[in-house]
Amino acid sequence: MRPGVRLGVDVGKARVGIAVCDRDGLLATPVATLRREDADERAFRILVEEHGVTEIVIGLPLSLSGGDTASTTDARDFARAVAGWIGVPVRLVDERLSTVSAQRALHAVGRRTKGSRAVIDQVAAVIILQNALDHERSAGRPPGALVDRQGEE
Repeated sequence: MRPGVRLGVDVGKARVGIAVCDRDGLLATPVATLRREDADERAFRILVEEHGVTEIVIGLPLSLSGGDTASTTDARDFARAVAGWIGVPVRLVDERLSTVSAQRALHAVGRRTKGSRAVIDQVAAVIILQNALDHERSAGRPPGALVDRQGEE
């Protein structure tokens, strides 16, 4: 397992959920939900600096069959933008059903979807990041695909 703080990102049309893990890559925790229009270079530079981030993990919402959707294209475009802004590696990881899992987890503790959308985005970011950490720990290699600074996967 590579050491270092990672930032997990759940990209949505209206909001962007943010999570972070500890230096040992053991546990992901929620940080914030940003309005999509506020999830810009300045916001990511602040997050990277405040948390000492060494890598950013962005969820890639593939269809259940593994194909691309409009949301997949949006997440790739977002990841390319972040890779161009920030001087740390950016990875895209499969995030199928992370939002559904987040909603189920909140329902299990009595939270309703209405009024909890910002929390759902943070929980989805935690799920994305925790799955990436667990994958790296079990597979012995970094998760997903690296996005280079020119925006290529």
